[in-house]
Amino acid sequence: MSATNRNDGERFCDEWRANADRLTSGGLYDPADEHDACGVGLVAAIDGKPRRAVVESAINALKCIWHRGAVDADGKTGDGAGIHVQIPQDFFKEHVRRMGHEPRDGRLAIGMVFLPRIDLAAQERCRCIVEAEILNFGYRIHGWRQVPINVAVIGEKANATRPEIEQIIIYNSRGVSDRLFERDLYIIRRRIEKAALQENIKEFYICSLSCRSVIYKGMFLAEQLTAFYPDLVDERFVSNFAIYHQRYSTNTFPTWHLAQPFRVIAHNGEINTLLGNINWMKAHEPRMAHEFFGDYMEDLKPLIQPGSSDSAALDAVFEVMARSLRTLPLVQTMLMPEAWSKDSPIPEAHKQLYAYSNAVMEPWDGPAAIAAYGGVWALAGMDRNGLRPLRYTLTRDGLLVVGSETGMVRFDESDIIEKGRVGPGQMIAVNLAEGKLFHDRELKDWMATQQPFGDWIKNIREIDSLIAGEAEATREFGMEELRRRQYAAGWTMEDLELVVQPMAEDGKEPLGSMGDHSPLAVLSERYRGLHHFFRQNFSQVTNPAIDPLRERRVMSLKTRLGNLGNILAENESQVRILQLASPVLSNLEFDAMRGYMGAAAAEVDCTFDADGGEFALRQALDRVRHEAEEAVKGGCEHVILSDKAISAARAPIPMILATGAVHSHLVRRNLRTYTSVNVRTGECMDVHYFAVLIGVGATTVNAYLAEETIAERHRRGLFPRRTLKSCLDAYKNAVDQGLLKIMSKMGISVISSYRGGYNFEAMGLSRTLVAEFFPGMPSRISGIGLVGIQHKVLQLHHAAFGAEAAPLPMGGFYRYRRGGETQAFEGHLIHMLQEAVSTDSYSLYKKYSAAVRQMPPTQLRDLWEFAPDRQPISVDEVESITEIRKRFVSPGMSLGALSPEAHETLTIAMNRIGAKSDSGEGGEGSERFHPRPNGDNANSAIKQIASGRFGVTTAYLNNCREIEIKVSQGSKPGEGGQLPGFKVTEEIARLRHATPGVMLISPPPHHDIYSIEDLAQLIYDLKQASPDAHVCVKLVARSGIGTVAAGVAKAKADVILISGHTGGTGASPLSSIKFAGIPWEIGLSEVNQVLTLNRLRHRVRLRTDGGIKTGRDVVIAALLGAEEFGIGTAGLVAMGCLLVRQCHSNTCPVGICTQDPALRAKFTGTPEKVVNLFSFVAEEVREILASLGARSINEIIGRTDLLFQVNRGGSYLDDLDLNPLLAQADSGEFARHCSIEGRNEVPDSLDAQMIRDAQPALEGGEKMQLTYTVRNTHRAVGTRLSSEITRRFGMTELPPGHITVRLRGSAGQSLGAFLVQGVALEVFGDANDYVGKGLSGGSIVLRPMTASLLRTNENTIMGNTVLYGATGGRLFAAGQAGERFAVRNSGAHAVIEGCGANGCEYMTGGVVVILGPVGENFGAGMTGGMAFVYDATGDFHNRLNPETVVVQRIEMPYWEGICRTLIADHSTQTGSAFAAAVLNEWDQARKRFWQVVPREMIGRLEQPVSRAEDERRRA
Repeated sequence: MSATNRNDGERFCDEWRANADRLTSGGLYDPADEHDACGVGLVAAIDGKPRRAVVESAINALKCIWHRGAVDADGKTGDGAGIHVQIPQDFFKEHVRRMGHEPRDGRLAIGMVFLPRIDLAAQERCRCIVEAEILNFGYRIHGWRQVPINVAVIGEKANATRPEIEQIIIYNSRGVSDRLFERDLYIIRRRIEKAALQENIKEFYICSLSCRSVIYKGMFLAEQLTAFYPDLVDERFVSNFAIYHQRYSTNTFPTWHLAQPFRVIAHNGEINTLLGNINWMKAHEPRMAHEFFGDYMEDLKPLIQPGSSDSAALDAVFEVMARSLRTLPLVQTMLMPEAWSKDSPIPEAHKQLYAYSNAVMEPWDGPAAIAAYGGVWALAGMDRNGLRPLRYTLTRDGLLVVGSETGMVRFDESDIIEKGRVGPGQMIAVNLAEGKLFHDRELKDWMATQQPFGDWIKNIREIDSLIAGEAEATREFGMEELRRRQYAAGWTMEDLELVVQPMAEDGKEPLGSMGDHSPLAVLSERYRGLHHFFRQNFSQVTNPAIDPLRERRVMSLKTRLGNLGNILAENESQVRILQLASPVLSNLEFDAMRGYMGAAAAEVDCTFDADGGEFALRQALDRVRHEAEEAVKGGCEHVILSDKAISAARAPIPMILATGAVHSHLVRRNLRTYTSVNVRTGECMDVHYFAVLIGVGATTVNAYLAEETIAERHRRGLFPRRTLKSCLDAYKNAVDQGLLKIMSKMGISVISSYRGGYNFEAMGLSRTLVAEFFPGMPSRISGIGLVGIQHKVLQLHHAAFGAEAAPLPMGGFYRYRRGGETQAFEGHLIHMLQEAVSTDSYSLYKKYSAAVRQMPPTQLRDLWEFAPDRQPISVDEVESITEIRKRFVSPGMSLGALSPEAHETLTIAMNRIGAKSDSGEGGEGSERFHPRPNGDNANSAIKQIASGRFGVTTAYLNNCREIEIKVSQGSKPGEGGQLPGFKVTEEIARLRHATPGVMLISPPPHHDIYSIEDLAQLIYDLKQASPDAHVCVKLVARSGIGTVAAGVAKAKADVILISGHTGGTGASPLSSIKFAGIPWEIGLSEVNQVLTLNRLRHRVRLRTDGGIKTGRDVVIAALLGAEEFGIGTAGLVAMGCLLVRQCHSNTCPVGICTQDPALRAKFTGTPEKVVNLFSFVAEEVREILASLGARSINEIIGRTDLLFQVNRGGSYLDDLDLNPLLAQADSGEFARHCSIEGRNEVPDSLDAQMIRDAQPALEGGEKMQLTYTVRNTHRAVGTRLSSEITRRFGMTELPPGHITVRLRGSAGQSLGAFLVQGVALEVFGDANDYVGKGLSGGSIVLRPMTASLLRTNENTIMGNTVLYGATGGRLFAAGQAGERFAVRNSGAHAVIEGCGANGCEYMTGGVVVILGPVGENFGAGMTGGMAFVYDATGDFHNRLNPETVVVQRIEMPYWEGICRTLIADHSTQTGSAFAAAVLNEWDQARKRFWQVVPREMIGRLEQPVSRAEDERRRA
């Protein structure tokens, strides 16, 4: 490598470190937010004997997963790859002999060490530390070995950060057993790590220190593993296991120690509960002990090193638990348990095992495919939701090969004896000592017999039965006392009417629409409860959210109370705990629980002296913490925090503050696991408050004042024909469901892992306060502290306890009310803007803009002013209105949310001015793809692809300039949605390939985006499907969004949209609208900083939206880094919207957000009005640019130095500091805006060759057959060809099978994605995930190779998420599919021979036949289409989700004919012997079929499904 190249790499690394330091200390970047994902796998010799084939198979597998990692622009620097194998003793003993030593009998231990390379003094110091600790423990050293490496194969950046890589060779001079030797090496390694940390040596890392195994890893491309480490080519490198890993990171800085595998695991996933898990591990540490470690236990603590990635943290816990003599499968079960309930169709012994595991510790929750080695076990396991692919192959010569994809290691088909997948919560493992393979069921059967778990769990006291009495609740407070307490809690009449009433009435959280226009809590002039300062986190891209309604089975609110034991022990004392079904308790339940606890509980008063002076709140918190600590030290197993003692003299401590104070204090004092923290609070009323209390550490919550309020309203007759108990039960159910919803947004399944996890961002809380009471939670703009909180609380308290009980304020937080909370779009502003656009009056618009500016601050941008650094120029010198308008976007609002008239009006207007409108997720009719005779163009330039995939066809994708992947939406990030049946008109049903009048459901996540590499795959698919469209990824602002955006940019996105928390026309729970997401100002600035840091900013365009109303907003967005600007609500207002917030009820009075024909007739919007709005905004932008001395928007992008803060909020705030938003990263030689011409291209697929070969068909219409060999690296086969056909002929012009493509081998991901009619793919072999994604009329056949000896119905032939969003076509597969088969299928017909969990989820059309077993939760959210399931074992009902479907035997000849014909076609196409056997025995086989029909479809089908329905129709 040349000196110049080396200098380039070193310069990048030096600049990156300087930038990162600056942004970490003064900006918005936090290294802890980095994410990674990857490909992972395991190879094991089932007989346990080392062999070369194991190592070679792992090396070959790594060479076939390059597409799951990212590559730097230099083409050589990867995100990390590695391999973990047995130590080849012969290889290293030969090296010892060359050193002049004669190795002793027994195992050598090898330490694979990364040393500082540049700092030679630090390097030598590290050697001294390593040697000293080894020698001090009584072992001897043969010496150091410099590991041979080839730096020519790594990139310049990787080389600039490359450590010195050496191995230390140790012999067992003490003569102890291998088990003790391995234990001692673990202790020695931890001592070494602590010593290095103490000396602040940062570039030192021990990959492995073991007498059993060694890890080779680094920052190279996966295929360069053996080129970089020639050791691995040596034939003596043999092993009985090999774990391999390829990493995809969200940053570009090469960090060698973060490459995997780690010491026990290689992890493809994301731990959603990481902060909570780390906090709880700190709490567990004081009690952790094991006789195997003895007095050395303290050397191992802290278990998790500061700055660990989620995978490294998980590995540290795996390691300590596996080394404490627990078997590796049991460790996996405890940390990542299978989802289960009392009703689960699993053996009772398994339930007892899980009950024990769940009682001992909190799960590490999140997507995870794990490959692990520990002791005698090699294991591969999956998370409870099955959110990563894991396929396996067993060979005749005793090899188990597991990996993220099938086909990574090639075998002769006749040598394969089994092909399968690891399903949700499942494992496959090899006991290498016994030479035995365990499938999931037999492994769990074996584990369940290792201890008497059934006897042990009898110690768990489920106290729900004690406290669920039938007694009626009684009122405790009189009317005046109740009113005073409500006032003191900050409640308003609006809260009672819009929150409490619907929760107690309907048992659901209330809905709202049109986003949030109220001020941030820190900017409000009115009292806001402390929960208003907490913004909920949510999943996007790097891990998926969960559907808490359709996938409730994987979630749990089960709550442990009391004294938690030693997690390293394995005995019955660990499960002597109390257990509740939910942490939410009614007054009766809390009283009963308190009575049961007796003297084991201590109550702490959480009020303070209202006249106690300036520091009264601080003193009270100190007292509360002290009392809680003393109670726990005194043996109390339950602490009760209560504010019931409030009075005129005693003000309440905000209970979130009290709970956070006690929880964090007990953690610091190593006492938290000795007690539960139970909260009785008056202020808590809505779901978000409950979530915050639990998130900061509460074990249980009793909202006594909410219950008193419901009782009072019941007494007044506001719940007619309802008992009080039913109202209270409904309220509790609403809270429970709301908690599940909030947890699910983060992808968290179990509340014990959510508790104490601080899964929020503080928005307007003092950094000092957060650090003390909520450690680890981000608070980037600081804000109100204890003094300000006391000021606000006492202000309210004195008003509440004045001489007379004041009536509750009206409110105004949820809706505009005269005299209430400020709203960003108030009535006079709406009318002024509408008048301006109607009359084309720029002067009136300017008055509107000035009036917006004169309002009290509601958003962060209102606190800034411009700070020009040059003289103003004439407006005439600034770029034109026409140029500026091209940067504007009308954000995604679907035809379904909007009326057809409103949707088309926006689109026509944006096309007139050269701007872009976004179709939203509802599809778009082909009649709009071309301009109308009058010249109006109603074709949306941006076509959105959302989780529901409604209307996403190949034609849809080929008629746009840009495709937007909606990962999240501002009004409800991390959630799905549903379009009520009354909004699904004939037109909407046609566009969405659904049935009129039948509800449609959007899943919370894209089921093909569970990780960053999945997003990269979808971007790849879309760029194949539409060869010239740019791809945009829509994200919602939250902490850590910068690192997510960096991953998105590396995934080849062209545009990144950062949405603020304020937007959205769609229906959303009020808690989501109000408390999820953060302002776009913070998210945009963070993204701009992190992209610039990673030298990615010039490769993507940044767009932002969320409440942008004026040219001033646009310019501030540009200064923070945006190039394009979405204006949504203001555009609706221009068309006549009055913001009455009835979008979700289909009653919009101005015909914008409704499908009601009568209301649609009231629509008065015109394209001209919309054009006027965008022209006015552009003109205002020009004027501001002129005042800044700038001639174009490009000149000011990212110029945060042109802003300064003029308002720091109220005098009672500690500080409101927006400086972190204004920090700048040095962009080096790159532009601060996108400088790429065209789009970021992706590699060609096999289709490039196919298109060349198919020219006679494409040019001359000939019928053709093409044949190719295919590998797992060939992705999206058929997609680019389908695009070519669609552009030439349309989707339906070619006859079926006109071009047949025959493939042999293992096809890569997205086989046949968006395949159109005219193309038939025939695969002899198998395929990976996403087969037939978006299938648009094409045909796909999968069958085993002719030489295969496998039974098709017992083996897996394709991966997860098959037929996702398919709108037409046929699929026949002679084998089983993975999880989520036919998810959101809306038109394809398919036959397969078994599938995993969540089959036919959200299906709205098409017909599927499944000739084999299905996984759990079949048919969840299925509202259309039909399924036939062959149930040979008679357990189908245990796996069905019956909420939206009915199940029956096939009764009607018509449907029997449909089913039988499809099976016959399947048999013919695939040659399936099993299908032929079913047909041969049809009279008997038909009796084993279940017909699954959505309940809403029964009366809408052309043919009746039952005799009873037939008779009803005839009648």
